[in-house]
Amino acid sequence: MITSKHMPKMIVIMVSFCLLACGFIVYAASAFDTTRIPEYQKKMFGDEVVTIDIQVDAAEWQGLLDNALAKEWINADLVINGQRFSTIGIRTKGNSSLSTGARGADDGNYSLQFKANKYVKGQSFFGLDTFCINNMMGDATYMKDYIAYDMMNYIGVDTPLTNFANITVNGEDYGFGLMLERYDQSFLDRIYGTSEGQLYNVKIGMGMRGDFEDMWQDVENIMPGGENRRQGDDRQPGGVRDLGNRGGGMGGFGGSGGAGSLVYTDDNISSYTAIFNNAVFNPSDSDKRRVIIALENLNAGTDLERYIDVDAVLRYFAAHTVVVNLDSYTSNMAQNYYIYERGGKITILPWDYNLSFGGFQSGTASSTVNFPIDTPVSGVSMEDRPLLNMLLEVDEYRERYHGYLWEIVEGYFESGLFENTVTAIDARINEYVKNDAGAYHTYEQYEASLPVFIELGRLRAESIKGQLEGTIPSTSSEQNANNSALVDASHINLSALGSMMGGGGMGRGDFNTPDGNFGGMPGGMGGMFGGDMTDINVMMEAMQIIMNAGGELTNEDLAALLELGLTEEQIEMFSSMQNGFLGGMGGRGDRGNIGGFPGGDRQGGFPGGDTGGGQSNPPNGNADAPSQGMNRPSEGMTGTTPQSNDITGYVILIAILILLLAGAILFIAKPRKKLVLSS
Repeated sequence: MITSKHMPKMIVIMVSFCLLACGFIVYAASAFDTTRIPEYQKKMFGDEVVTIDIQVDAAEWQGLLDNALAKEWINADLVINGQRFSTIGIRTKGNSSLSTGARGADDGNYSLQFKANKYVKGQSFFGLDTFCINNMMGDATYMKDYIAYDMMNYIGVDTPLTNFANITVNGEDYGFGLMLERYDQSFLDRIYGTSEGQLYNVKIGMGMRGDFEDMWQDVENIMPGGENRRQGDDRQPGGVRDLGNRGGGMGGFGGSGGAGSLVYTDDNISSYTAIFNNAVFNPSDSDKRRVIIALENLNAGTDLERYIDVDAVLRYFAAHTVVVNLDSYTSNMAQNYYIYERGGKITILPWDYNLSFGGFQSGTASSTVNFPIDTPVSGVSMEDRPLLNMLLEVDEYRERYHGYLWEIVEGYFESGLFENTVTAIDARINEYVKNDAGAYHTYEQYEASLPVFIELGRLRAESIKGQLEGTIPSTSSEQNANNSALVDASHINLSALGSMMGGGGMGRGDFNTPDGNFGGMPGGMGGMFGGDMTDINVMMEAMQIIMNAGGELTNEDLAALLELGLTEEQIEMFSSMQNGFLGGMGGRGDRGNIGGFPGGDRQGGFPGGDTGGGQSNPPNGNADAPSQGMNRPSEGMTGTTPQSNDITGYVILIAILILLLAGAILFIAKPRKKLVLSS
């Protein structure tokens, strides 16, 4: 038996040491456990709808609403599920939803962004830096965004957290919307367990220069009754040139300028404004140059695994292709995604999916359902999108991409998960939708949209499965050459899911004329301005402003267009059309064809589109017929002559008359649907 007068002291020391060691081990396990669930995820992004009350000075709130386009911050208190957060920052957010809401004072609610530490350093929402609430303009289902992120998460893409929120302002109903975790430091901590790296929100710019007359000539060509009046064009049967394997096309609004396309141009930081002008943090020049080096290697196809998170990007493009979101990287828009760079390696993160499932540039329901998995781009060539193209050119990566598509088809759709998720969300939000004070759609439209949404998803999965098995063509050119095997979705009316301009009714739907399908144009005849006859007049005024600008929009011109009610996307669309949107343009090649035309190389849904009824060639049956039109270079106009002004005016007059006629037909042929608007 051991005896010592120091034994009690030794025991106390040993016990104390053991307790300290145990405490340190528990603390370390908690501190370094990257799988732990942050508090804000449990309290704000659970299974219950969140209630938020904005407590704000009435005059400041009214100022925010009156100057929504300015996106200026105001301070307020926020009460989230009963928990108060004082002096937080609030501003409006968005582009199309924001601008459209501003056109009419009572046209639904604005999307909002909330920042905890805007005025109080170190403050957070249960550990969350910033979040936003998106309104439901353009989405009658109330769940396109949610489903897109859910599918991304299912296939292993790093995604922001989502939930639904009901908002009041000083106790008065404001509206119901989708709540999203913003990409910020808290996101990096949650996903990667580190705050290192840089985040860039990629957005396109405005004010591009181009050939306005060429745009209207091509409008005339694709309208019913139009003719191809160009001489010497290397046109395909649909009346458009074929890019073949060349890297031509727009590369986004302004070609590769701004580099939203991720096309490497040079080593100048100023050449990549679409990326660096929207940095989340404050990157140094060396941070930016790491991105440029990654882009250089991406475009060269060298050291891809070193500079690109290949597997993460392939998972992203698999889900992104399934949901057919063309207000994105994979269209001429080249925007609405984030780049995350750490240690010189970049990946792509999803953002802004309210126009997914055929809500933008997709044409008919059939063209949406059959969107090709191996050339999943619109308005551009594959070469214009190197992050997608350079990976799919590698057999190993393409097979892995196909594998992820299989996982989504079988695990998300055929398993019933998609339909069950839609049903579960409906059970959760139905009463909130019914009482939505800031609704852009009626409750009846919401209920009617859900079975259409489920059917669209089912058919989309069916087409993807066929494309993977080889029974359905998987590229645009193959589909245009032989559309007999495509899945028929002509019974689906896409406008039932909502349109770009908010309500249902006359969106970018499937309105067929004897000669073709108007709905396949970007935005549709009704989708561009909501389908009102008064909006045709707005369009005419907008065209006059753009003409007077001589191809170069100033800040005053942009302000005037915004005052007319055009969204930033629509202004950008017109600017792109000046650059040859309907005929493609040269930035890195010749004028490219427009997706959806037979023989074309790009997916789309223009008259004569790839699927879904309403396809037609020009009335003369020969898209290559000689004509007496002028051959014009693809460069932007640097000057005009009396002769060119006369021709421009003539072409614009004809185009406007056609638009007015089409608008009148739409106005008479399709019943109006009354919207529930906020008071």
